[in-house]
Amino acid sequence: MRFLYCENGDRLPVLGLGTWKAEAGEVYRAVRHAISVGYRHFDCAAIYGNEGEIGRGLTDALVAGDVQRSDLWITSKLWNDSHRKAAAGPALEKTLTDLQLEYLDLYLIHWPIAFKEGVSFPHSREDFYTLAEVPLAETWSALEDCVDRGLTRHIGTSNFSVTKLQNLLDSCRIRPAVNQVEMHPLLSQQKLKKFCDANSVLMTAYSPLGSGDRSTMMKAADEPLLMELEVIVDVAAGRGISPAQVLLAWAVNRGTAVIPKSVDPGRMEQNLAAVDIELSSDEMARIDSLDRHYRYVKGGFFAGRNSPYTIGGIWDE
Repeated sequence: MRFLYCENGDRLPVLGLGTWKAEAGEVYRAVRHAISVGYRHFDCAAIYGNEGEIGRGLTDALVAGDVQRSDLWITSKLWNDSHRKAAAGPALEKTLTDLQLEYLDLYLIHWPIAFKEGVSFPHSREDFYTLAEVPLAETWSALEDCVDRGLTRHIGTSNFSVTKLQNLLDSCRIRPAVNQVEMHPLLSQQKLKKFCDANSVLMTAYSPLGSGDRSTMMKAADEPLLMELEVIVDVAAGRGISPAQVLLAWAVNRGTAVIPKSVDPGRMEQNLAAVDIELSSDEMARIDSLDRHYRYVKGGFFAGRNSPYTIGGIWDE
C-alpha cells in the first residue's frame, strides 16, 4: 500500500473503500473481505445510513485479529443538519457509537451547506440555514473541539472550493488535513489541487469511476461514461488492465487518495491492485487532456427556488 502523509506523520492509505450507496446486508461482507485482502482505509458518512453495519464489520475483524486498530484509517463526515457548534460533537459521538470506535482518523464537514436540526434532506426554504446564520467557521470550531477531546485525530472538508478553504485557513486554529472532492479525468480539479498542495492539504477523490450506480434523479441523460472514454479504453487495452484500474492508477499517480465504492469481492481486489500500476508520463498527459470540468455530482439537489444556495455558490464558480 502507498500512503499520503499528514503534517504530523500519520499515514493515509491512498486507496480506500467507499461506502456511499453500499446497501444493508452487503456492506458488512464488503468490509470484512476488504480487510482480508489488504484495505486499511474506509470512507464513511452518517448520511449513508450504514455506519452501524460497517461498525459491526470493523469490530468483528478487530476481534478476530484480522487487523489492528492502529493500522486502520477511518473517515466519516458531519451531516448538514449538525453544523451548529452545539450539534457537531454529539453527531460525531453518534458516529463513533455506530462504528463501534473510540476515535476517528478523519472527520469532515460533508458539504458547505447548513440545514435546520433534524433535517436529513430539505423540502422547503425553512429547512435551511444560510452560511451567514451558521458560518462554516462556527462548524469548524466545533470540529477543532472534537480533536481536543480525542474524538478524531484529524479534521477536514468535503466539497470545499479554494475560496472556502482559504477562508478556513485564515481563521482556523487547527488546519484542515484533507479536502475530499469529486475528482476524475473529466474533473481533474487542477486549480484546487495546486492550492491544496501549496497549503499541505491532502486530497481524496470521490466518484473516481463516475458513480454510475447513483440514483437516476442525479444523472444527466447525456452524461459521459468515464470507463468508456476512448483514451481510457486505449490505455487499458495497451496495458492489459481494466478501465477502472486506469482511472484509479491515474488518481494515485498524481498524488491523491481515492475511494472507489464496491461490494463485489473481485472488483475490490482489482481496484486495490491499481495502487501498484505506474502510468507513463505520456499516458498521464493523455488522460489529463480529457479534463472538461464535468461534474457528476453537481449539487443541484441543494439548490433551486426553495433554497438559499445556488450551484455556483456551492462551488464558487
